[in-house]
Amino acid sequence: MDINSGQSSSARPTGRRRARRTLLVLAVATALAGGLTPAATAGPAHAAGVRVQGGHVELPISGGTATIDPTTLRVDARTDDGRTLRVSDPAADAPGRPGRVTASGRGAQWSYPERGLRARASVEHGRLLVTLTADRDTTLAWPVTGTDPASSALQLPRGEGLSLPVADPFWNSGRARLVGSEEDMASQLTLPAWGYTLGGGRGVSYLAPTDIDTSLGYSSQDGRLRTTAKHIFSGGNATRAYTVAFSLTDGSPVASAVDYRRWLAEHGRLGSLSDKIRANPQTGKLLGAFHAYAWGGDRTAAGIARLKSAGISRLWLGYDADDAPMKSADVAAATKAGYLVGPYDSFANGRDKGPDTPPNSVWPEGVYPSFCVRRADGTPQPGFRQQGCYLSSEAFEQAEKQRHLLADRTRSLVANGASSYFLDVDAAGELFRDHAAGHPMTMAQDRANRLARMGRLTDGSYDGTARRTPLVLGSESAGAWANQVLAFDHGSGTPVDGRLWPMENGHFDSAPDQPKDDTAWGGYLPAEAPDTFFKPVRVGDFAPAHRAAVADALMAMYDPAYRVPLYETALHGSLVNVERWELPFGKLPEEKTNRALLAMLYNTPLNFVLSDKDRRDAQNVRELAALQRYFAPLHQAAGTEELTSFDWLTSDRTVQRTVFGDAALTVTANFGAAAHDGLPGGCVDATPKGGTPRRLCPADVVS
Repeated sequence: MDINSGQSSSARPTGRRRARRTLLVLAVATALAGGLTPAATAGPAHAAGVRVQGGHVELPISGGTATIDPTTLRVDARTDDGRTLRVSDPAADAPGRPGRVTASGRGAQWSYPERGLRARASVEHGRLLVTLTADRDTTLAWPVTGTDPASSALQLPRGEGLSLPVADPFWNSGRARLVGSEEDMASQLTLPAWGYTLGGGRGVSYLAPTDIDTSLGYSSQDGRLRTTAKHIFSGGNATRAYTVAFSLTDGSPVASAVDYRRWLAEHGRLGSLSDKIRANPQTGKLLGAFHAYAWGGDRTAAGIARLKSAGISRLWLGYDADDAPMKSADVAAATKAGYLVGPYDSFANGRDKGPDTPPNSVWPEGVYPSFCVRRADGTPQPGFRQQGCYLSSEAFEQAEKQRHLLADRTRSLVANGASSYFLDVDAAGELFRDHAAGHPMTMAQDRANRLARMGRLTDGSYDGTARRTPLVLGSESAGAWANQVLAFDHGSGTPVDGRLWPMENGHFDSAPDQPKDDTAWGGYLPAEAPDTFFKPVRVGDFAPAHRAAVADALMAMYDPAYRVPLYETALHGSLVNVERWELPFGKLPEEKTNRALLAMLYNTPLNFVLSDKDRRDAQNVRELAALQRYFAPLHQAAGTEELTSFDWLTSDRTVQRTVFGDAALTVTANFGAAAHDGLPGGCVDATPKGGTPRRLCPADVVS
């Protein structure tokens, strides 16, 4: 639908298909390259279609012409049908007086001597690339986006993705806690891309492949959302390179993800789940599987038999790092049942051994504290919950060939026959610069090290022997950069609001070292069914002073009117995306219907926790079985397919539709209360290619 007119778009190509037909690529990328020395020339110049006239640079790009004003870095686009769009306002911090602009080859060059910046504009793959280099440490706040008066919605890759009407009162207010904030592209956004809908079948998407040391800030001007990217040029962190891309689109709410998927494919960085299954057939067990962490007796062969008898045909079954891992007989039972089994592990944390130290934070002698990441002042980077330290991936890489620390850890955890592995943190994007003299590391090196060790787990080369045992690998809140090495992730399905951490930790108003001021979420007891995972929590369970904040946080995360499948558009068919593991399906009862509908609409699994020591275990198993029976054939039909279309069918966005592949699966979800075209509110219809619609109304099977 056209979100400005509120009319249904069912009569015309929609979503990705529409984007394929009418995407007008205007990719303006700042990809830093060195050694660009502009030579002064006078008057207009032309080189392979590049035009320099009146101090402006004009380049013919797909769908029209891009114009850059070197004086301010303002970017405008003139489309083939004669419309002029503001792509970026001038840089928020002026780049300085530019030198002469010259043209050569397929591009144009200029410099900003006062700031130590040099620039080059060129055309590649239908995109306009603007390349900046810095000869000193500096910052640049650019592009400044959403300033075109026609802008109507901002697409933001928090978790799975959001599309926010730019004039929405909630998102422009303090209640949403968006305005005035800034998010790191490498660790807080799941894709280095965002976008705007401009109305009239137009939009602009933005892509920042150089996401390290790049952030996106949010502001409100005259009650309308604007965004400004900022890059830190740092010689010490090797980030004197900055890439941003702008693409002129048809205004689809997933257009920025369409463009990013194309960029990944063009650069050989788009993984394929089908290829991963061919390389390791065990990965195929993810298709149709829900995900669950098991505790207590549900980790045993008897517990596996109970799940199988309940009708659960496929399952990824994980278990926490504690003193009761699954035994070989238990893993064999799960494998026979058709399930994947995987231990939870982390290579990120180191601590002294003590009675409360998690097993995966204890390492052989010489690791802690020697491997600690060191900050600029020489102090260790505090670890999870401020305990111990974060361990340097560079220190591990240097030691691995001789000491096999990571290989030995992995071998010990899969000696029971587990064929999967969940490696916490590695793909989450919290990258570190290490100032330790013995193992210095930039953030980019940290990322490369993590990709290398995750790759070894995926292809089975982690122990350095000729005999390879590939593992079905998952990690936490996977950034798109990790899509080639992972089969699944836990976390990128959740658009995390910053108030989630106070909700979980119980510190809304008190300091972390003080007693909790709200205990509604629950703690880590009892050991075989911790309340933090198993205790259902409703808004009304929180202290009265905190309920409004909790309600706003849940609206920001789960209101379907704001949700769009950006991550799935970019990466469905590459890996399997799941919500955060501390947010199992039963944790937020008031969100069950929305979460179930979103999962079916996006063709992504739900996650659960299971324990025979929890009084709600029978309910969890019953709900898991009912929902998984519906989901399994849909995911098996489309789990390896691209998400090719997303559309709103009503002006209030409550009825939504997705298409996967060449109509391999079509899903329509009604999040509203009233029926739409025969689909009742709170229900979903899914139709495999050549099949008949299958309906699910989650309220009929969950409580």
